[in-house]
Amino acid sequence: MPTNVRLTAVLGSVTPPGRLRRAVSEALERTAAGGLAEVELIDLAEQRISFADGRPPKVLDDDTRSVVAALARADAVLLASPVYRGSLTGALKNLLDHVPVPALQGKPTAIVAMGGSDHHYLGAERHLRDVLAFFGAHSLPTAVYLTGRDFADGAPGGRASRELDALLAGVVAVAVALRDALPVGPAPLGAGF
Repeated sequence: MPTNVRLTAVLGSVTPPGRLRRAVSEALERTAAGGLAEVELIDLAEQRISFADGRPPKVLDDDTRSVVAALARADAVLLASPVYRGSLTGALKNLLDHVPVPALQGKPTAIVAMGGSDHHYLGAERHLRDVLAFFGAHSLPTAVYLTGRDFADGAPGGRASRELDALLAGVVAVAVALRDALPVGPAPLGAGF
């Protein structure tokens, strides 16, 4: 049964499309084909996002305004990032620095990270959870972490596909559950800035 949920995914890598993009893209396609949500993938490698210097997105002459607007329109958000230096990419953090609090406040969010080994599995997730807490977003309690062993010849394997499908189904279900709900708790501190 269609849920009329708009799910927007942001791929935080600025390098050419690789395994993480393929895994997220294929999971989004399965989600859309199953009628769970209308999906949109925003690949930061294909966008020109200004350096966050305090100017509002509406005055910028690149893709910043449209990407921020897509996040604001979404009912649910997926943030996917490779692990760089034990954290999320600077490109993804820069984008989030442009986003006004109301665009993510109370919004269900899911996290996917990919690293070279299991040693960094909490790096990007931990930092993203801190940022999402600033917005008052509803982060799913678990995330998906992928490594090279989750792929064969660049294609996501069964474990990666199953976990991504479960994550996307979960964030859509939370979006449906929260659709007509009262706010959960007080406004985030960031709402006052």
